[in-house]
Amino acid sequence: MGGLPIIISDLAYILIVAGITTIIFKRLKQPLVLGYIVAGFLTGPHMIFMPTITNMDSIEDWGQIGVIFLMFALGLEFSFKKIVKMGISPIMCACLVMGSMMGVGSYVGNLFGWGDMDQLFLGGMLAMSSTTIIYKAFDDMGMRHRKFASNVLSVLILEDILGILLMVVLSAVAATRKFEGGALLNSLIQLGSVLILWFLVGIYILPLFLKKNKKYINKETLLIVSSAFCFLLVVISSEVGYSPAFGAFMMGSILSETIEAEDIEHTIGPVKDLFGAIFFVSVGMMVSPSVLIEHWTAIISITIAILVGQMTLGSLSFFVTGSSLKDAISSGFSMSQIGEFAFILAALGEKLDVTSGFMYPIVVAVSIVTTFTTPYMIKASVPASELVVKMFRKLDVSKLQKVSSVIEDKKISLSEDSQRWKHLLAVLTYQTVSYLVLAYTLMYLMVSFFKPIFHSFLDLWSTNAMSLVISLVIASPFLRAIIMRKNRNENMLYFWHKNWRSRLMIIVLFLIRYHIVVISVLRLVDMHSPLRWYWNYGIANLAIILIILSRGLKYISIRLERTFFQNLHRRDMKKEVPGYGRMLRGSDLHLTSLVVPENSIWVGKSLSSLNIGNKMQVMVAAIVRGRLRINIPDGHNRLFPGDIMEVVGDDESIENVKNMVQTEASGTEYMELREQLVLQKLVIAPNSPLIGKKLMESGIRNEFHCSLVGVEDKDGDLERVGAYHVFAENEILWIVGEYEQVELLRLVTHPEFSIKDGEIKFE
Repeated sequence: MGGLPIIISDLAYILIVAGITTIIFKRLKQPLVLGYIVAGFLTGPHMIFMPTITNMDSIEDWGQIGVIFLMFALGLEFSFKKIVKMGISPIMCACLVMGSMMGVGSYVGNLFGWGDMDQLFLGGMLAMSSTTIIYKAFDDMGMRHRKFASNVLSVLILEDILGILLMVVLSAVAATRKFEGGALLNSLIQLGSVLILWFLVGIYILPLFLKKNKKYINKETLLIVSSAFCFLLVVISSEVGYSPAFGAFMMGSILSETIEAEDIEHTIGPVKDLFGAIFFVSVGMMVSPSVLIEHWTAIISITIAILVGQMTLGSLSFFVTGSSLKDAISSGFSMSQIGEFAFILAALGEKLDVTSGFMYPIVVAVSIVTTFTTPYMIKASVPASELVVKMFRKLDVSKLQKVSSVIEDKKISLSEDSQRWKHLLAVLTYQTVSYLVLAYTLMYLMVSFFKPIFHSFLDLWSTNAMSLVISLVIASPFLRAIIMRKNRNENMLYFWHKNWRSRLMIIVLFLIRYHIVVISVLRLVDMHSPLRWYWNYGIANLAIILIILSRGLKYISIRLERTFFQNLHRRDMKKEVPGYGRMLRGSDLHLTSLVVPENSIWVGKSLSSLNIGNKMQVMVAAIVRGRLRINIPDGHNRLFPGDIMEVVGDDESIENVKNMVQTEASGTEYMELREQLVLQKLVIAPNSPLIGKKLMESGIRNEFHCSLVGVEDKDGDLERVGAYHVFAENEILWIVGEYEQVELLRLVTHPEFSIKDGEIKFE
């Protein structure tokens, strides 16, 4: 290769084979993931009939980067607010499905005599259905808008976050090679604290950073900055003992709450696709034919376990959490496969050296088989549900269904006071846990990192005193908020004035929060004070009273909380702003022109589908197409190559539109534009069959696949007409469409023309 690094030649070979296989699988209407796996098998060390790569380690490193970007993109599509809005039913359903399938996987592993860790990881792999494959199957079969499909997609979102939790739990169990309840509980508490800390700090800092530097961030810098944030949390996650994938997912979920989330998702997409492809190729390289032949019984057994398990236990999980019998069966049948997450768990098991070498190729083989069976399982759900209904016709299914929806019924039947107590306790719990995590983190950082620095130039007493005072000062806004925030909450005041029992409960809640803070401060004082416990208890109470009385701390905690919630809801608030609400600053508005490139992703799309006004806060004032000017176009107007858009907005919004219109279309989007579109002027001849017909009856759109841009009046101005416009003799129509279709339409407007041998001739 003349000094060319091996990794480049390996990468070239992989991408060439992957490109060929993915095109083949695309033509066969199969998921691209399978094409990548086949490419990996063909280029891997187990394929002796083809050249193979020479440096597996480098490909595995690139595959690890692929996992990071895949999990980062998954986080960008995830929102913690979605979990809150879903209610309890999808959460319970996801837990039931995953728990039951983990049990099935562990049982199958035990039947084959595999080790405890193999059984545990196999159960985790079977617990996660493939989001990508199910999405594609629903799209191909036109079922995305079905009620059961909506339920399935909600559960898949929850499975993704529970899968991240599962990865952390399996890593903790793998570290000790034991399943110890106490250690596992401690790991979960630590995980929850880290998750809350990262989320709170991230939501507070990152939106402020992006907002402050918005004018310096374009498409290129947004890619670099968002990737930098991702890998920063990946490194931190790895340093504190968690999976890099967990850090990538968390950063994605934090950035998903920012107003730049859609731009980041769009910008990071090609990078994710490239490195994700390399990851799935590396998965295919792990497939060994000898292992598959040796363990063919396990592959068949696991496949059957997934199909039967989801058909029965999965359907039952949906049913008992409120779905109808028909929807529950359709949902359970739809989830009968495993996919990307199983590969990530298998890779984790190998990396931790806790699973056997045969696990990886077995899981890949099972995934391939269940991917092919997914569409047939979805189709089979309809006759299966009808059969089950007939079998249980003698039973009172309506009563059974009422039992399955007991959660929702109970929720609806709660009294007003119960609803108020539920909401109040939830708010106080979220607040207490969040502020407590922040306070403990700040105190821990002070004691662990800064106290040794003080001790390097101060004596022990001075060091302890300074460390104690500074720790209390920096944590005081959060400690005060635990006790005092929400004391004038609407529900709090309602119960305070209701009766003496409710008032007593409010006092109890206050004392609980107060003593939570007392215990936290007391622990800190005990670490720095040699006095007896009752003196330290008195010092802690005195410090808390001073914190409560400080009005400065009150305003600091209010500002911190307000900024956090503004950042958390900024994206939602932007969506709620009507059309041009953000740019109502007359001094910033100006009119400018933008040219639509021939390879723009906006070519051929209507203004209504682009929704430029609401998304980017600009107004399209006119579209200039050659000598044709369309002033104040409506949503039906489409953009074509070379169009000049005259837009009104401020610098920021116009720059966003410019970046989007200059984005190049992908290959699949080009395929939709099979022929070059032309804009032609047609005159309705006296003998045209269009005369007297309405636009909606003319067939211009349905039969000729063209669009009527407008009707030219006697002054040369273009007039937009509606569906009920009646065509008249000598009307001048401006038509846009593919060349051949426009020429066919010309035969209708000018019957004296005909097409012979592919050419237009006069009669």
